[in-house]
Amino acid sequence: MKTKCFIYARKSTEDEERQIMSIEAQITEINDFARREGLIVAETFIESKSAKKPGREIFNQMIAKIYESEEPVTILAWHPDRLARNSVDGGQIIYLVDIDKICGLKFPTFWFEPTPQGLFMLQVAFGQSKYYSDNLSENVKRGIRQKIRRGEYPCLAPVGYVNNPKTRNIDTDPVKARIINRAFKEYAEGKHSLESMRHRLNFWGLVGGTGKLLCKASVYRILTNITYTGLILHKGETYEGRFEAVVDKATFDAVQGELKKRSQPRKQKGGHNFPFTGLLECGECGGMITAQYAKQRRYIYYRCSKKRGNCSQSYLRSDLLIEQLRVELGKVALSKEWADWMMAEIERRQAEDVRGQRSFSQNLKLQIAEVEIKLDKLINAFLDGMIEKDTYLEKKDELLNKKIELKNKLKDFGKKGDAWVELARGWVETAHQAEKLALSDDFVEIKYFVKKIGSNRLLDGKK
Repeated sequence: MKTKCFIYARKSTEDEERQIMSIEAQITEINDFARREGLIVAETFIESKSAKKPGREIFNQMIAKIYESEEPVTILAWHPDRLARNSVDGGQIIYLVDIDKICGLKFPTFWFEPTPQGLFMLQVAFGQSKYYSDNLSENVKRGIRQKIRRGEYPCLAPVGYVNNPKTRNIDTDPVKARIINRAFKEYAEGKHSLESMRHRLNFWGLVGGTGKLLCKASVYRILTNITYTGLILHKGETYEGRFEAVVDKATFDAVQGELKKRSQPRKQKGGHNFPFTGLLECGECGGMITAQYAKQRRYIYYRCSKKRGNCSQSYLRSDLLIEQLRVELGKVALSKEWADWMMAEIERRQAEDVRGQRSFSQNLKLQIAEVEIKLDKLINAFLDGMIEKDTYLEKKDELLNKKIELKNKLKDFGKKGDAWVELARGWVETAHQAEKLALSDDFVEIKYFVKKIGSNRLLDGKK
């Protein structure tokens, strides 16, 4: 009597195209094998999931149907490792053979019969599959640990870096890294919430690895990622990375303090979202300019809050205020041609102005070398069992932070004579940004920019 046969095909890779090709190949081979053996297939189960851990949905469905079946079932698969790579699933298969729910396991590449010898060989096959899976996992983990010890970033580069296939490390993205650096500095100064920083980064055109605009969670991950300081955090232990830092440790720590301070913000009453409130003062009485809706919420009007007594200033419609702000932005705007020329001139003068003080630089390098010697001694003491792991991790973090601090001093020292360069570049960038904002409808960014460039922001006589 011919028994009921189930085909089970599985591929663990996450690449869908590769899954389809592999599974199709398995099913074709198994069906050819079934025809040669004169077997009739009752049902086919297809799964695209790793068998390293129990809990495969399709596999469990097949097992449930075997339990429910009134007659014994034969399973067809390409190889025993398609059925199980863990002891739980392998044990289930063997148990179902023991209780005669499975009367046969047939593989084009493996012989099996339901005898003590056959069960033993099946257990060996399952054990080999589990050993291969465990060994592969351990090899991957060992490779990652070794890569980190060499200071190489072990996975996909965070925003602001790019993976370098030649060095198997990461390099800074010249454009994105500069944006990340500026974001850290501005957040450290307390200028932003996560939402306003998200808005700012999106305005600058920074996108994540998928090419999509950043969300608040992505901004938080950026601001808390210690990788940007040139360090690698792996399983609670910090390692020195052999790649360029995007921000210095002091700025990173300041950002963490700001995030902690903002983690439990005061509850605020719900209100209207008027983009230019808090930007201007009344030119007559010095009160702040507030806003309100008028005419069934069709228009927004800005006016003096009149909290300092009588004031004769009248309302100013929102669109008229925006028009005036655009005109003011146009006055300080710098065209792309002029911006490019001025940047080139700054670079030329910087090249002429390069100088250094070797003695101070050499002293910092000696201090860094001393810290490296202490790190080596600390690692040897830990490996020799002379200190506990908690003490080792604490001292290692302390020495690594000291080394990063000294490296930052050395880096800052090299740039000290070029302080004017950053100021000049910042001014050119700001003036060029004004040209884009004058044509933009991004009122949040316009408000931020006007605050940045102007200190005596008065509204008097609707101007």
